[in-house]
Amino acid sequence: MPAAGQPLRSWVSAANGKDCDFPIQNLPYGVFSMAGESPRCGVAIGDMIVDLATCETRGLLDAGGTFARPQLNDFIALGRDKWDEIRDRLTGLLAEGGDDSLPLVAMADATLHLPIRVTEFTDFYASKNHAFNVGVLFRGPENALPAQWTHMPIGYNGRASSVVVSGTEIRRPMGQVKGEAGPEWTACRRLDLELELGAIVGADSRMGERVSVEEAEQMIFGYVLLNDWSARDIQAWEYQPLGPFQSKALGTTISPWIVTQAALEPFRCKGAARVNPLLPYLQESRPGFYDMTIGWTMNGQAMGRTNYNVMYYSSAQQLAHHTESGCPMRVGDLLGSGTISGPGPEQTGALLEMTQGGRDAVRVNGEDRTFIEDGDEVGLYAFAEGGGYRVGFGPCHGRILPANE
Repeated sequence: MPAAGQPLRSWVSAANGKDCDFPIQNLPYGVFSMAGESPRCGVAIGDMIVDLATCETRGLLDAGGTFARPQLNDFIALGRDKWDEIRDRLTGLLAEGGDDSLPLVAMADATLHLPIRVTEFTDFYASKNHAFNVGVLFRGPENALPAQWTHMPIGYNGRASSVVVSGTEIRRPMGQVKGEAGPEWTACRRLDLELELGAIVGADSRMGERVSVEEAEQMIFGYVLLNDWSARDIQAWEYQPLGPFQSKALGTTISPWIVTQAALEPFRCKGAARVNPLLPYLQESRPGFYDMTIGWTMNGQAMGRTNYNVMYYSSAQQLAHHTESGCPMRVGDLLGSGTISGPGPEQTGALLEMTQGGRDAVRVNGEDRTFIEDGDEVGLYAFAEGGGYRVGFGPCHGRILPANE
């Protein structure tokens, strides 16, 4: 056992560095494959992956054979007691003095896959800074926030079919935009990113029944980084009166590792200050946010950076609100937080805000950018730090390909 005040250490030496995203305190889940082999479930530790399927075969873990499957959905569906059991067992096996014969593979030699079968995707709009900044661009400061914004989480149903894992290239979309004499058919000219956190729903709910915020908290398995690529010019022409459609369907990139709620628990904190009281069904008995740095890069250059605790609505509040009408939720549903932006221009999670709608260019490796150009690569990152270790998410990146004109 570590000395009092010292963090738990692993016999996997790379997991003990203070800047390592995947220490023994993290143990995020993913899906990987080796050359010529089928995808299966794993856990990241340092620069290695624990082969969970082989662990089951050897009798080291018991998850009903679900770790041999190419997505985590079946394991997640086993429920919170099983999540806790496996986490505790892996922590013991990986700690100093544990079982150093565990089946490990080098992360550098593995291919990482989409970790879940995404059943549905809903994207929210839960950062007050982002909502206000965007509202000012289109409606002015007096009408920046819609009347209902501080009363309930606003969201829209996206496309589960275009959720892809980090490293997947994204094709610039074609679409209709507003021209001077009417609609114009063109490749998107105002392509943007959205810096988000995605919550993975880990339990079903029944149609016609509501879920409380406390129940929703228990239903969340973990979190991924999420970039909801956005075609701003296509969006501006199509979104009234029903909201985004094709402008958001081109692709949503998520990180390959799911950081569990248990790993983030030590970093739980309050979010943004309330403008007014929420209705009882959205009120939380404890804070639903995390003290976690989150940011993005373009072509390797650091761009926006903020903290997740700037958010106004938590994932549990979003999930509870999603069931307000009796809408059933499913294991593998993905809930996007919405763009995460802090109060300053260097803390924004989208180029739309950072460039004031394309008015003020930013410099990226000596070149001007207002929106994303072909060949640009956007990366997201996030980590929480404390007690001599960090809980990180690993990479989440995508590169833009030219449109098929």
